[in-house]
Amino acid sequence: MENLNILIIEDNEEVIEDLVSTLENYNYNIIDVARNYKDALTSYYKNSIDLVIIDIFLGDNPEGIAFAETISTVPNSLKPFLFLTSSKDRNIFERAKLTNPFRYLLKPFNEFELIYAIEMAIEKFYGQLNVFASKEEDTIIAHTYLFIKKKSILKKVKLSDIIYIEVENRYCNIITIKEKFVIQISLSKVHEYLIQDFFRQVHRKHIVNTNRIEEISLSKNTLLLQNNHLISFSDSYRATIKELAILK
Repeated sequence: MENLNILIIEDNEEVIEDLVSTLENYNYNIIDVARNYKDALTSYYKNSIDLVIIDIFLGDNPEGIAFAETISTVPNSLKPFLFLTSSKDRNIFERAKLTNPFRYLLKPFNEFELIYAIEMAIEKFYGQLNVFASKEEDTIIAHTYLFIKKKSILKKVKLSDIIYIEVENRYCNIITIKEKFVIQISLSKVHEYLIQDFFRQVHRKHIVNTNRIEEISLSKNTLLLQNNHLISFSDSYRATIKELAILK
């Protein structure tokens, strides 16, 4: 998954450097690095955060657990979090476990274990709760679905449910079987993420799901899509249309 906003709570500069480098290599956005409990809370409630990576011990005290306990008391603002710690103390683990973290990872961290833990946490959390505090429109992208922010809700949209996508100035309209979404992203950028071969660009303004095509009019250069959506395809993409399985 990409385009996630991550808050790191960590006071070890070497670990911070390794974490930031690893996460940026996967195109995650590091919103902030907090080095103590107070700064962590300030950053958490100030910024648009999708996930938090928490070191249990900040200095000599388990302030990371205190942070997790605090944010867990406000369910509507809760975001998924992982513990990343060098502590192997059983009592500390038991206390941390009560805050319901999505993973408990030991230092030094393994790159792939960390990335997989982040992806699983995001999928599980948003799949269960469909909660997002930000009022901004945005999108989290995975291989078979999108999480699209619509007002205060992060909605899961299966790629297979998309009928077509249309560009309108600086925005894209994503038309699905059930509803319409508007996101601020270019059509070409959206196309980069739609890796399934059933998505085809048929116009400079349109990408269609070929599985949702009901009729093709080669004489009128139009496509009738599911739910009676009628769109045009341009001559420059005529060859793309003819690549579809057409019997004559």
